[in-house]
Amino acid sequence: MEHWNYCLARLESELPPQQFNTWIRPLQIPDSQPSGTLQLFAPNAFVLDWVKKHYLQDIESYLQEYDSETAPKVRLEIGSTRKPQQDKQPATSRNTEEKHRNNNSDNESEDLLININHSFTFENYVEGKSNQLARAAGMQIGESPGTAYNPLFIYGGTGLGKTHLLHAIGNLIAKQTPHYKVLYLHSEGFVTEMVKALQHNTIDAFKQRMRSVNALLIDDVQFFAGKERSQEEFFHTFNALFESQQQIILTSDRFPKEVDGLEDRLKSRFGWGLTVAIEPPDLETRVAILMNKAQKLFGVELPNEVAFFMGQRVRSNIRELEGALRRVVANAQFTGRPITLDFAKEALRDMIAAQDKVITIENIQKIVADYYKIRSSDMLSKNRSRTIARPRQIAMALAKELTNHSLPEIGNAFGGKDHTTVLYATRKVNELKETDNRIAEDYKNLLRTLSH
Repeated sequence: MEHWNYCLARLESELPPQQFNTWIRPLQIPDSQPSGTLQLFAPNAFVLDWVKKHYLQDIESYLQEYDSETAPKVRLEIGSTRKPQQDKQPATSRNTEEKHRNNNSDNESEDLLININHSFTFENYVEGKSNQLARAAGMQIGESPGTAYNPLFIYGGTGLGKTHLLHAIGNLIAKQTPHYKVLYLHSEGFVTEMVKALQHNTIDAFKQRMRSVNALLIDDVQFFAGKERSQEEFFHTFNALFESQQQIILTSDRFPKEVDGLEDRLKSRFGWGLTVAIEPPDLETRVAILMNKAQKLFGVELPNEVAFFMGQRVRSNIRELEGALRRVVANAQFTGRPITLDFAKEALRDMIAAQDKVITIENIQKIVADYYKIRSSDMLSKNRSRTIARPRQIAMALAKELTNHSLPEIGNAFGGKDHTTVLYATRKVNELKETDNRIAEDYKNLLRTLSH
């Protein structure tokens, strides 16, 4: 166990949080170990294969680093350390199939596909590096629900496409497995329905409804935080569906173990399957999303230079990208003018000005200091220790990227630094983003926070 704890600490310090949370954190170690062996349980074949391919060599290296003489041999297997629970009445697809056969086609989609938005599909979900893994896992679940990753837990910031992906999976399940009953609910909807059931003494009917589905899609589970009665009911619903091998898909704005006010037993269950992140889209993906939405929503061919301008200026999330696009298209329709670069700049002038007003050097310094848990005054100091100097360099690089201030102005705002110091900091951070995954992840997180 000491070997593995050391290994975990090293992996957490070396890997970006998203990679560590997705691939390393789900690994479990049984209490009883064969002699000379470190047995690790992966929740499914996908995680097992990925860890073997990308991290096994590092794991073995860190074990040797801890103690070369006693380093155990790693044995990766699919399994779990949790104790099997008592069997419960399964949510049978047999009853659903019978219902499907007896109902006419008009009632079929209403009975079997509940709250699913038919316009959210994989066909209009733009893929990029930021959502590649989540999309691939979602498609595999859609084609074979209940067999691949259960539960699938998708997390990421607001407006990054989690809800679209959730509905896309639901639509694909309905297409591939027409007799399956698929239910989508926002977590607040789950709470509201449960409260009504308690008020009207229909809680048994509510339980039956939740546990008789073949796929349960719950959006924004962080809203369960602090609601003990709702968490209790969802806990039992989760167990009933999981044990009868019905598909569960959940979304949240953060990694499950980081959701305050959520019971540990729920957090533990959320990690039984596959946990994947959706990150803010990169520039190329933002441009592709804009051009795709312009065509699909408005029938407009967005010029490349306009799409790139909008993608560069609106970085925070997809929802704001769509809002900017709607403004540009609406202005063009009202005025009858073509969508050119100058026209887009004019249409978005107020939005961009408001964004620029929020992003000040002082605000950047405060957010970066909070992120790295140092004092804002450290940004202005001459302290050259790595723990202070690196955040200061990142703040300078962000100031150069996100504001219109000159290098001398930025340097002056950092305690009277020379403009060459700002230039060096920017170059250094750009180099580190290419070679240091942790710095790249930190910079991306800060960029998202500041651009939101």
